[in-house]
Amino acid sequence: MRNTRSRKSKSNSNEEDKPDASSQEQEMEVSQGTEGMQEEDKRDADTVKELCPACPVDSKANELTDDNSTEWVQCGACKTWYHWRCAGNGQELENIDKWFCSTCLSADRKRVITLKPPARKSSRKKPQHDYANLHAEGSSNGRVRTDSEEWLTTLESRATAGDPFPRMQGEELTLEWLSNNENALTEPILFEKPEGLGMEMPEPSLTVADIANIVGGDTPVEVMDVATQTNTPGYTMSKWAEYYHTEQSKRDKIRNVISLEVSDTPLGDQITPPRIVRELDWVEKYWPASKKGKGHSYPKVQLYCLMSVAKSWTDWHIDFAGSSVYYHIFRGSKVFYFITPTAANLAAYERWSGTELQQSKWLGDMADKVYKVELTQGNTMLIPTGWIHAVYTPEDSLVFGGNFLHSFGIPGQLRVREIEIATHVPKKFRFPYFCKLCWYVADHFVHALKAKEEFSPRALNSMRALANFLVGEARIIERPAGRGAGAEAAKKEAKEQVPGEKVRDAPALARELRWRVNVALNGESGDEGASGSHGPNGTNLKGKGVKRKLSETPDAEGFSQTMSVRFKNFKPKVWDAQETSSKEESLVMQSSHRPPGGDDAEWTKQWLGGSTALKDENDDSMAVDDEKSKAKVRKVKSVLSRVRRTPAGLEKQHIVREVEHWEWDT
Repeated sequence: MRNTRSRKSKSNSNEEDKPDASSQEQEMEVSQGTEGMQEEDKRDADTVKELCPACPVDSKANELTDDNSTEWVQCGACKTWYHWRCAGNGQELENIDKWFCSTCLSADRKRVITLKPPARKSSRKKPQHDYANLHAEGSSNGRVRTDSEEWLTTLESRATAGDPFPRMQGEELTLEWLSNNENALTEPILFEKPEGLGMEMPEPSLTVADIANIVGGDTPVEVMDVATQTNTPGYTMSKWAEYYHTEQSKRDKIRNVISLEVSDTPLGDQITPPRIVRELDWVEKYWPASKKGKGHSYPKVQLYCLMSVAKSWTDWHIDFAGSSVYYHIFRGSKVFYFITPTAANLAAYERWSGTELQQSKWLGDMADKVYKVELTQGNTMLIPTGWIHAVYTPEDSLVFGGNFLHSFGIPGQLRVREIEIATHVPKKFRFPYFCKLCWYVADHFVHALKAKEEFSPRALNSMRALANFLVGEARIIERPAGRGAGAEAAKKEAKEQVPGEKVRDAPALARELRWRVNVALNGESGDEGASGSHGPNGTNLKGKGVKRKLSETPDAEGFSQTMSVRFKNFKPKVWDAQETSSKEESLVMQSSHRPPGGDDAEWTKQWLGGSTALKDENDDSMAVDDEKSKAKVRKVKSVLSRVRRTPAGLEKQHIVREVEHWEWDT
């Protein structure tokens, strides 16, 4: 099916929108500003400047900057995205049902672009919900009704399921539990007390005013107007602290701060994430330590300080790149609403996110079920990969938390990244340096698999998704020139994401990882011929790899050998001339080594790696005695000689192959 998105301005599109799959305001993940994201922001400023494969070759990104009405269309076969203005041939996108690019149409004549049937008109009035502007002027009793009240009214009018999620003790959350439990970290987990989590927090007396003093009163901070979901410029930490400590009845508006990342501040020194987070976090484990900290660009998403006043809320969202979240209520309380990340619910979220539905439709009405979880002071929660959630703040609250990618959730992480691309989330709102981090992780996995490190089947299947994703990135890097400005831009970006100081040959690394993972799982090679079994996000759609077919093929030298299908881009040497000679003779031979015995496990050591002291029976120096064995031996000797020109002269090979067949008298 055709997949389209029109990037239109939204009343709730703003900086508070944590860089997630919907680019809405999010309770945990937000834009990191410019620090730690300078390289990505150079390629993508406030507006996305993206080229498509059909853009004119001489086009420049700044000439094709997407405005709020730019329409994109996805090919139903190759899943590549195009500007409709470049590929639509003047047709109206809203009339298209199924669409294919010109390349895919040429490759398969059965593919046809189809139009939608005429829409039936309904005379029924449809209710419209504008969560940002309803009753902005007030209510009948003269009291100003806030947008948060409207949002809460919407919540209360919808049915929610009870809290079914497990409660655990901190000491129970271990890597062993995670590795041995297939369902571990697949649903939110609540810890009523922080003991046993290996987590450290600031002193309980910490206030927002203290935070302003610690990080610096002049430090700029992104403050959101909750009613309009837009950024309020001009705030520093001092100004924010003054607002936060104002009596609730005297606050002019409901505002919220969820974008203060404190990793490289004195406040960050007082915070330690839970032990399991540090043991799983890709940034913590695989991003080079020499490239983290002040002055370095790296994914700074591990330590957030969230300061929310009463009646703040955040709409439905998924954390960027499907990253998992740890969330500790330092003071106050929160109410979470969760939707399970099933295929159907994620598809509904993709249809809803960034479209007109987002302004008029409550996402919970499009899902199978909504779960409600209430958190109070001292509670800690882990939110796994891909869970869709919304958040309400009943009272002034202070929260510390962070985001992390890990090796047990790779398929889900890649699926959310795919949704971000499909809904055209600007790069500045996505997980910073995602692809570069994946290359660091792949390099580690290859070395671990080489060293025969053991991994659970769950971890290996997750690694397979990463390998296939990076093979896709490798193919972008290997694209030949001349395929349009969009393809060249994608190729350039893919190359820039490879950490050259660590990864010398990215395509080779990606394919080696896939091969080693498949061998570790079930002996499969996972060569290029298996590419058809993998989805666009790198996940294996068939559940099983595709075994490389083997066949007995006599080569040019006359040797019968097992040949596999050739790997992509493999080019064997071409020889200018070659000749083969073969000689066979039968002899009665003697050896100082005895024939193999049925119970003798050491016999191979005598016959491998050293001389067997073969002598012709008629040789006087090898007289037969009790310590020597006598056998009939058939010897076949083949010689291959070949030569070819080289830039510096020539190369000559002389290959001798000898085979002996021994038979003893019985």
